[in-house]
Formats: sequence, C-alpha cells, structure tokens
Amino acid sequence: MGKIPFFMHDLGQTELDGVAEVLRGPMLTTGDTVAEFERLFAEKLGVKHAIATTSCTGALHISLVALGIGPGDEVITTPMTFIATALAIEHAGATPVFVDVEPDTGNLDVRQVEQAITDRTRAIIPVHLYGQLCDMHALRSLADKYHLAIVEDAAHCIEGRRAGVGPGQLGETACFSFYATKNITCGEGGAVVTNDDALARKLKLLRLHGMSHTAADRAKHNYKHWDLPMLGWKYNMDNIQAAMLLPQLRRLDANLAKRHALASRYDSLLHGLPGIEVPALRPETVHARHLYPILTLPHHRDRLVQYLIDREIGVVVNYRAIHLLTYFRDKFGYAEGTFPTAESWGSRVISLPFYPSMKQESVDAVADTVSTFASQLRKSA
Repeated sequence: MGKIPFFMHDLGQTELDGVAEVLRGPMLTTGDTVAEFERLFAEKLGVKHAIATTSCTGALHISLVALGIGPGDEVITTPMTFIATALAIEHAGATPVFVDVEPDTGNLDVRQVEQAITDRTRAIIPVHLYGQLCDMHALRSLADKYHLAIVEDAAHCIEGRRAGVGPGQLGETACFSFYATKNITCGEGGAVVTNDDALARKLKLLRLHGMSHTAADRAKHNYKHWDLPMLGWKYNMDNIQAAMLLPQLRRLDANLAKRHALASRYDSLLHGLPGIEVPALRPETVHARHLYPILTLPHHRDRLVQYLIDREIGVVVNYRAIHLLTYFRDKFGYAEGTFPTAESWGSRVISLPFYPSMKQESVDAVADTVSTFASQLRKSA
C-alpha cells in the first residue's frame, strides 16, 4: 500500500493564484484580502463579526483580555485539549481551573462545571473536541446563572452544529485555528468571531498592538496619525494567509461530506474490534470531523502507535491530559487521579490518518492494520 500520512492538505492552483494576486499588489499585511475572508467567514458561521488572527491561541488570549479577564480571575476549561487552551488563560494573567470530561465523548462535562465555580470565576472555555460541539445550551444557561462569559475553543469545529446552533452563536466569542492540519489551513492562522459590536471593535484593536489604524487604513485615506488607545499584541493575519484561506471556504461543505464518508467507512470497519472504541456522537449533532480518534486499552495505546508507525501509517496522540504535564504539575500541584476520565482518555486515545483527499483503500488499509493488532492482542490474552 505504501506510506499513509497522518494528514495531507488539498491546497493547489487556486491557492497559488490567490497568493500571486496578493503578491502583485502593494499590500502584503492586513488589508482587503483579510477583510474579504473575515466577511465570508462570519457569513459562513452565521455571526456578525470575524477578526482574523495569527493563531487560535492569540484569538483566545485577546478574547479573554477584551472581556476584562486578568490577574485574580479564574477560567474553567478542560484538561483534555491542546496546551494552547490553558496557556491563553495564563497569558491573560488568569488561572485555569480544570473540570473533568464526559466518558464517551471527551468533551467538557457540563454536569461538573457548576461545582468548580467560585467567586473568582469569570469565564468558561469549552473545547469542541475533534469537531463535536459541547452542550452549548446547557453551558449558556449555567453561564447566565452565574454571570460568566463563554469563550469557545472551536479550533476543531468550523462546520460543527448541535441542537440548532454552531460555534460563536451562544458564546461571547468563538476562536478558530487554521494550523497546518486543520479543516482549512494557511500553515498558521486563526480567527475570533462574535455577535457583540463593542467587543469586535476591541478585538480589532487588541490584535494589532492596540493601534487605532492599520497600515491599510493609512494607505487608503488622507494621512491621519494613529493613536494607541489600549495595549495590544501582534496577532494580525496578513493578506497572503487570507488568500490561501478564501478558496478553501468555498469547498468547505464538499470537503466535510468527504470527511463524513471516510468517518463512516472507518466506523463500519472498526466496529466490534476487541479493545477498540470510537467516541460517541451526540443526537442533533453535525460533527465537523476534524480528526478521527479511536480509544484502545491504556497499556496497549503506545504499542498500537508504534505498530502503525512501523507499517508507515501516520498517527498522532490528541491529547494527553494536560494537567499532568510538568508545567501544570509544578505550578498547581496536580497529580494522577485528579481528573480520572480525562486521564483515561489521555492514556487511550490516538488519531488515525484522516483528510478529504484520503482514498478509501487507505482507510481500509489503516483499519485492517488496527484490526490485525487487535486480533493479536486477543490471541495473546
């Protein structure tokens, strides 16, 4: 079969043409191409405003800052995520407070969130893990009860829907990643969306040092001195990145259909294998299908990873429970057993190769390899 990579982008001539068009013009940094991407991205998500950034991490960070969250405040989130979620809270000067996850999806367990709320809690960051939305209706009710903000980590979940809502429709903001392996990518990049006009204005300032006018603004009009009304960061997306993203927005739905077909194929081939589980899909849910994760037994996970690698099949662990990483252990004193469900997921989960251009034969080959591994385990048991 040959090598099967974990991920392969589908960027091609349309992206090259878009970048070339930007290169023929004078404005490489944030300008009209970024503005066009922001308009279409907001339209796609059914929200009023999109602000393009250099990363989802930056989008999360400035969301918290724009909401006035900082030192002395607590933000509830999940330990079953990439480190960026919690580090954005740290960058804002606040304290991440972890809550365990649902045993069958890996998403933040809303039933446990209320127990973690204190008089210092200011916000909740749910992570729509692998592309499945958390229970946003329940989270919104809880947040309203305690006057908390919701900043959604939707890095995996542009296309996701659940119970009639998508990312950014119930949270104060939702933050997205366009990292190299995401459903749309420009290598690095991100965005934050919101329906709040005042919040959008603040986010635009925060993503570019706090400056009142961008270089593109100054180039378009009679020269006007810019001001610095607030402290910001250098998080602005450039026109080159936006030019890569625009064509991908146009084929987002078609690629999602391909991802769903591949996931269904995996589901049918892996169903019933001993020691292999697939995360549950909630009712009334459209899964964004960013990744295809499976769960195996804890003491077999790393063996399966190596087994696949030895057969030239790409595989990634998304994720180990982050509260057990050295930084969080040292700073907050976390130990094994603190969040047992997240720790169980972190010791059992792997992500299989998964991307729209993946051939059915490759899915079959990966599933057959997993099946062979599972059969060998059963025989040795």
